[in-house]
Amino acid sequence: MTDTNVPPDDAPVQPDQPDAAAPAPKPSTSLDRELADTKDRLLRALADMENLRKRTEREVADARLYGVTAFARDILTVADNMHRALTALDAELRDTADTGMKALLDGVELTERELLNALEKHGVKRIEPPIGQKFDPHRHQAMYEIEDLSAPAGSVIQVVQAGYLLGERVLRPALVAVAKGGPKAPPAEPPANDNN
Repeated sequence: MTDTNVPPDDAPVQPDQPDAAAPAPKPSTSLDRELADTKDRLLRALADMENLRKRTEREVADARLYGVTAFARDILTVADNMHRALTALDAELRDTADTGMKALLDGVELTERELLNALEKHGVKRIEPPIGQKFDPHRHQAMYEIEDLSAPAGSVIQVVQAGYLLGERVLRPALVAVAKGGPKAPPAEPPANDNN
């Protein structure tokens, strides 16, 4: 009674296999993919943290430098009034003043210098454009034009009130009079191009 379809007892038994054309995914490939994804996310998180650190440092530096903007603007009126008080006295009056008045004037001049030094110490710089300088709309405010054929058109011909910078930002533009009617002002030189 031997059945030819029954395997002998000592023959190895083969488990039922699905189609051999679709092999099971290797566990190492899915782990490699997951590792690469995790590494990519880690690198992105590190880059985000570095960008956040740089941005925070820049914001802190700006806050230190420009945090006093409102206070500095208020103090500028004091500096302007002191300057006006000193320029209101002509040289003849100073020469004829008695010693007490001269001491008072010297004290006011010293106070103005100390005020400007304190402002400069904290990043506030006075900008008073020289006569003949080309009008710069980023740092100057034109109050009026003066007909002057001897000065180039578009150049500063009179400073009405000095301006101030806080760091690199304009705290208050210089109030100026601009020449008109003269020859054209020479164009500003373009910045040097070092990309040769």
